[in-house]
Amino acid sequence: MNYEHLGKAPRVDPSARVAPNATLCGEVTIGANTAIGFGAVLTAESGPIVVGANCVIMDTAVIRGIRDYPVTIGDNVLVGPRAYLTGCTVEDNAFLATGCSVFNGAHIGERAEVCINGVVHIRTVLAADATVPIGWIAVGNPAAILPPKDHHRIWAEQKPLDFPRTVFGIDRPPEGESIMPDVMPRYAHFLGKHRDDRAMD
Repeated sequence: MNYEHLGKAPRVDPSARVAPNATLCGEVTIGANTAIGFGAVLTAESGPIVVGANCVIMDTAVIRGIRDYPVTIGDNVLVGPRAYLTGCTVEDNAFLATGCSVFNGAHIGERAEVCINGVVHIRTVLAADATVPIGWIAVGNPAAILPPKDHHRIWAEQKPLDFPRTVFGIDRPPEGESIMPDVMPRYAHFLGKHRDDRAMD
């Protein structure tokens, strides 16, 4: 199903295939001979999504374009089932496997691979031809690629990337306090703008 969001509608190349229960919402552009699988969701919340030619976005993948961090996916890219991409750039010929996550401001180089359940954190730059092994985390610029058990080193790389500021536009709260009471009402209100979306087909 295609939806117009905030006056902007998806554009799909005639040679592309979009599964009947996939959702394209807002300023989403799908390139030639690209296939969007069953249950996939591509939603341009406040920033565009551009998917190149000859890509496969598999079943139940979720891709979100957001303000300051649009999504750009090059040509010949595979995005696996249950993958989650938000506000990132993916260069040509990349392979993003089942269940991987790629976050705001991340940049995936050409031919890079993010294996099953791999994570590429906010503002992380993954070099061309790099591999994030199964379940590992890439963090930083340039990316350190670390096993999940190495929590302290991951946090040391991640903290300066400033998740609260990058994602929600607010400062990290003092120890023992939470950003949630400030962030959630605004975020829920923002997502409420989808009430006015218009079905295109």
